[in-house]
Amino acid sequence: MNTTSQLPKLDDFIPVNQGHITEFQEKGHTLIHGILSADEIAAYRPIIVNAAEKYNTEKRKIADRDTYGKAFLQIMNLWRCDEGVKEFVLSKRLAKIAADLMGVENVRIYHDQALFKEAGGGPTPWHQDQYYWPIDTNNTITLWMPLVDIDVDMGMLTFASGSFKNGAVFDFEISDESESAFDDYVQKEKFPITRAQTMNAGDATFHRGFTIHNAPGNQSNQMREVMTIIYVADGARVSEPKHSWQRNDHQKWLMGKPVGELIDSELNPKVL
Repeated sequence: MNTTSQLPKLDDFIPVNQGHITEFQEKGHTLIHGILSADEIAAYRPIIVNAAEKYNTEKRKIADRDTYGKAFLQIMNLWRCDEGVKEFVLSKRLAKIAADLMGVENVRIYHDQALFKEAGGGPTPWHQDQYYWPIDTNNTITLWMPLVDIDVDMGMLTFASGSFKNGAVFDFEISDESESAFDDYVQKEKFPITRAQTMNAGDATFHRGFTIHNAPGNQSNQMREVMTIIYVADGARVSEPKHSWQRNDHQKWLMGKPVGELIDSELNPKVL
């Protein structure tokens, strides 16, 4: 465990302007700059990177993995393993932005995940996050924050704007199949494709659970270090799992709470 006394507290609130709230409500995503200062990122980045490296279980070479495995190193619920990461994930500043964008009073953690796209890592196919989640509300949001400055060549998150409005579209996990089906769907529905050209460490995008998104491969020689936090509005309940992925999430992130009960397990603390 890390000593957290020297870490800057991230429990102050920063105002979210109405333009970001409107964009999020209409498009299903928004980018907010400068959520963490350079000093704050400098303090938290090594904590998160060290934890991700410590708990990463992927040891295969990129060439030996499938499309999902090539896309990123994915290390989940680091807040349960490391006290420094816990300070970041349970911070009130980040949670309040998520709550303000969704228009709710309180949010809970669903889970966190470090998404590190290696140099030479493959593209992340089009997908919807909430396909995996047995949750009875659309009031879910993912914070996606780079820990280093990134550009498009490193694997910038890319959104199909407005695509959340039809809920779950396909019965596909992240795969070549999801990429093909969603690509056809996005073109057919003429959703605008939106992505930043650059993001600085400490900036963050926020997107809804049903917003269709992808990312290109990492063509740089540097690791794309990104930390994510998934929030769910307080008051959400467990829904009946629809397939094996949701059954797995039900046990793993909701501690198997009965269908219909509030999402309020030990793994889902209320942050606000």
